[in-house]
Amino acid sequence: RPPVIPLVARMADQNTSGTPAMTEREASRLDKFKQLLAGPNTDLEELRKLSWSGIPRQVRPITWKLLSGYLPANAERRDSVLQRKRQEYFGFIQQYYDSRNDEHHQDTYRQIHIDIPRTNPLIPLFQQASVQEIFERILFIWAIRHPASGYVQGINDLVTPFFVVYVFEYIEEEVENFDVSSLKEEALRNIEADSFWCMSKLLDGIQDNYTFAQPGIQRKVKALEELVSRIDESVHRHMQQYEVEYLQFAFRWMNNLLMRELPLRCTIRLWDTYQAEPEGFSHFHLYVCAAFLVRWRKEILEERDFQGLMILLQNLPTMHWGNEEVSVLLAEAYRLKFAFADAPNHYKR
Repeated sequence: RPPVIPLVARMADQNTSGTPAMTEREASRLDKFKQLLAGPNTDLEELRKLSWSGIPRQVRPITWKLLSGYLPANAERRDSVLQRKRQEYFGFIQQYYDSRNDEHHQDTYRQIHIDIPRTNPLIPLFQQASVQEIFERILFIWAIRHPASGYVQGINDLVTPFFVVYVFEYIEEEVENFDVSSLKEEALRNIEADSFWCMSKLLDGIQDNYTFAQPGIQRKVKALEELVSRIDESVHRHMQQYEVEYLQFAFRWMNNLLMRELPLRCTIRLWDTYQAEPEGFSHFHLYVCAAFLVRWRKEILEERDFQGLMILLQNLPTMHWGNEEVSVLLAEAYRLKFAFADAPNHYKR
C-alpha cells in the first residue's frame, strides 16, 4: 500500500512539521522573513512579495495576520490590537451566542450544526467536540453580524486554514491528530478569536459570493467559462459537446475556494499567495481555477460522455499534491492573469 500522506502537515515541505533539516535556500528565506518581521514597522509591500512564493511554517501565523490586515504593520501596537480584538470577539459571544436557539436564529444555528461535522471529515482534529464548538461559535457570530448573507454552506470550510495555521503557533508536532484539550484555555481562545477576525476579513472581499442567489459566484463561473474558451478552445468545446455546464462543477470551486478539490496542506500554501496578491481570493482565484481546469486537459479530453466528465471533474486526483504542484498552478495562473488582465474586455473574446 502507498504510504498515507498527512492532509495538513509534513510531505517534505519546509512549512510543515516532521521535516528533515532545512535546505540552505529555505533557511535563507526564513531569515528574510524574520528580518522583515523584526523591524518596528513591517514593510507590507515587501512582505507580500516575499510571501507570494510561500511562507515558512514558523512565521506563517504572524504573516497571515499582517497580510489580512488584522494586525497593524507597527510592531508596538500589535499586542494592544490583539488584546482589544480578542476581547471584542468574546464580547460578541456573550451578547449573541445565547440567542442561537431563538426562533429567528435557530435555522441558522441548525444548518451550522449540521455542516460542522462534514467539514474535513478525514482529519481527526476536526472531529473533536471542542473544535466543532469553536467552529459553531465563529460561524454563528459571523452570520448574526452579516445579515445580508447570513450563513451559507461553504463558509464553514473557510475557517479551517486559519484555525490550523493559528494552532501551529502553539505546537511543534503534527496537527491532524493533535488533541486540542492539551492546549491552555487562553491559547484556544486566542486561536478562536484570531480565526474569526481573519475569516471575516477574507469574507469582506467576497461577500457577494454568499448574498441571496450568490451573484458573485454566478459572475465568476461565467468569467471562468469565457477565460477557458480563450485559453484552451478544445477543452471548452469538449465540455460543450457533452453538455457539461461550468456551473455544475465550478460552483463548488468558487463557493469553497477550491478547498474541496485540494488537500488542506495545498490550500494553506495557496492562501499564502492569495493573501499576498491584490484581490487574491476574488480576482486571482479565477485565474487559478482556469489554470486548474486546463491542468487536467488530457484526462478531460479522454472522457467521452457527460457522466464520465462529471465524475472526473468532481473527483480530480490531487490527494498526492504538495507545494510543487501548487507552485506550478500559481505560476500558470499568474501567466494567465498577465496575459488577460488589462485587456479591454478582460476575459471576453
